[in-house]
Amino acid sequence: MTIHREHPFLEPPGERDPIRRLRGRLGGQVTLWTSGSPSERAGLTVSSLMVAAGQPGRVLGLIDPDSDLMDLLADSGTAAVSLLHYRHHNLADIFAGTVPAPGGQFTQLDEGVTWTDTEWGPVLSTVTTWVGVHVESVTEVGWSNLVTATVEHAVIGDDGEPLVHRRGRYQHAH
Repeated sequence: MTIHREHPFLEPPGERDPIRRLRGRLGGQVTLWTSGSPSERAGLTVSSLMVAAGQPGRVLGLIDPDSDLMDLLADSGTAAVSLLHYRHHNLADIFAGTVPAPGGQFTQLDEGVTWTDTEWGPVLSTVTTWVGVHVESVTEVGWSNLVTATVEHAVIGDDGEPLVHRRGRYQHAH
């Protein structure tokens, strides 16, 4: 077996989806959307989102319609949206479903890190900025669901070292 620099499943340049390539070049802050209670939780890593100022403010996110999170959002109508730091990149992969999570997503924590249950969903103890949102509408857009949610609660802390996703990779924000 040899190790190559190229991605083994990457399509040849002429066959790559231009819309995915455009989205990848935009990049964005990586967030973790979580919902549920200790008995039933779901979460998903999301970097396709916008924040709309207003009274109330809104968060708009593109959510996989087949995700466990989407199912739970339909039931609960609430979510906690947390901004991740670079130190959370392994957790981001776990909630994106790109690496194994023996025992479940919510059990994959560093020592001393816990989940805090809120009325919007679980929040990681090491995030400094998060919002509690209520789902206002869900619209099918392309291969995703556009979830528009009103902000009901906001905790704005130190930026730390934001986790950014661009062109298929996590990066340090400079």
